[in-house]
Amino acid sequence: MAPANEARMPLLDHLRELRKRVLRSAIAVLVAFLAGWYFYNPIIRTLAKPVCDLKAAQEAGAASCGALYISGVLGPLDLQIKVALLTGVIVSAPFWLYQLWAFIAPALHRKEKRTSILFVAAATPFFAMGATLGYYILPVAIKALFGFTPDAISNLVRFDDYLDFVLRLILLVGLAFELPIFLLTFNLIGFLRGKTILKPWRGWVFGIFLVVAAFSPTADPLSMILLAAPLIILYFMAGGIAVQIDKRRDKKQLAIETGSMEIEAPTSIKE
Repeated sequence: MAPANEARMPLLDHLRELRKRVLRSAIAVLVAFLAGWYFYNPIIRTLAKPVCDLKAAQEAGAASCGALYISGVLGPLDLQIKVALLTGVIVSAPFWLYQLWAFIAPALHRKEKRTSILFVAAATPFFAMGATLGYYILPVAIKALFGFTPDAISNLVRFDDYLDFVLRLILLVGLAFELPIFLLTFNLIGFLRGKTILKPWRGWVFGIFLVVAAFSPTADPLSMILLAAPLIILYFMAGGIAVQIDKRRDKKQLAIETGSMEIEAPTSIKE
């Protein structure tokens, strides 16, 4: 923790600081939301691609696109708001992650503040990689789920339901890819050692499969394996890196302690 003269702050000042950070984050999300609203059509084409080629259907003037449909008077508006809001949250993630760090930074040492900056810098690309993986798993998951449709029966899917399915899968994998970042951050600030991370590896592997099975919108084994395998690999990589960090840290600490206990030999005094 920071020194007492730096860490003490009245409760009202904490609340004002929190309000300022939340307000800035909300403004960033709003700006990105407007961008998502403006680029709604390209975004929706990308999201619908695993099911149908929406761009080709629009250019051809087709009345429908595959099995997707929108119902209700407010259906199109709700869909656009949902897509724009998701875009706002994802695109503005680097900014509101920084605001989160800026709120907790006064309570950290200088070294821990640098570690927090590294966390913010790494969290965004890892989330992007996870979201991308989730998107590319979509065709496999959809094909597997559509395979349960009985013959001679049409399977029509509401665009709202499909979008919830897509967002749930993308957000699940994106957030799951933050696991190694959290583990390494805890290790760098000295809260969690590498051996502590790797020792219960069986429980971690089981837990990853359990979380994927519980929160994944798909129930087919292939999609679950495709989602769980990268997370397990990242977990072992994070644990291995943490072990190496601990070895260097312990070696440095031992050198400092040994050096402090050594007594220099007396030097002769020449007259």
